Amino acid sequence: MKQDILEPGGIYHIYNRGNNKEDIFKEAKNYDYFMALMSKRLFPSVDLYAFCLLKNHFHWLLRIKDKKDLPIKYAEKPHLPFSNFFNAYTKSINKMYGRTGSLFQEHLKRKRVENENYLIQLIAYIHLNPVKHNFTENYKTYKYSSFRIYTSPKKTLLDRDFIFSVVDKEVFEYWHDEKRLKNEILLLDFFNGME
Repeated sequence: MKQDILEPGGIYHIYNRGNNKEDIFKEAKNYDYFMALMSKRLFPSVDLYAFCLLKNHFHWLLRIKDKKDLPIKYAEKPHLPFSNFFNAYTKSINKMYGRTGSLFQEHLKRKRVENENYLIQLIAYIHLNPVKHNFTENYKTYKYSSFRIYTSPKKTLLDRDFIFSVVDKEVFEYWHDEKRLKNEILLLDFFNGME
């Protein structure tokens, strides 16, 4: 599958998993380090809208800043902050756990978000991912997802304002539940059709 090119001003669903489906987060401090490293290495170049970190993979919904707002060294190469981020995280994990080689699959997966409907669908998909993969029964309490940030009044680096300009803040939580319920109905219909 051909990957979308990362371009200034583009909104992307970015995801990847551990090499050979290996865990990329082995303990709680790994998740915290990943987020701190994101803040340091990626936030100068991106606006983050949603994220979910799972044991062996992650999802981001983000926008690469406009060319004029990117650090000069990345203006012509907006993919470099990602490369630098993953190299730094891999080196740290390799050192911490006495491993060698690639931690992530070869290519960072990315899909350009071209319309608001897809953007809204992705937010729910990302937030519901821990339930889909049986990490929790309640996505609202999952610690390594941006959902709780959306329902908190605390200051954040996440760009909630943009998302709340697309999805009304008052229906944000309900919309996730509605999406979950529709998915459950579709799954029931699918499995009932197999009988």
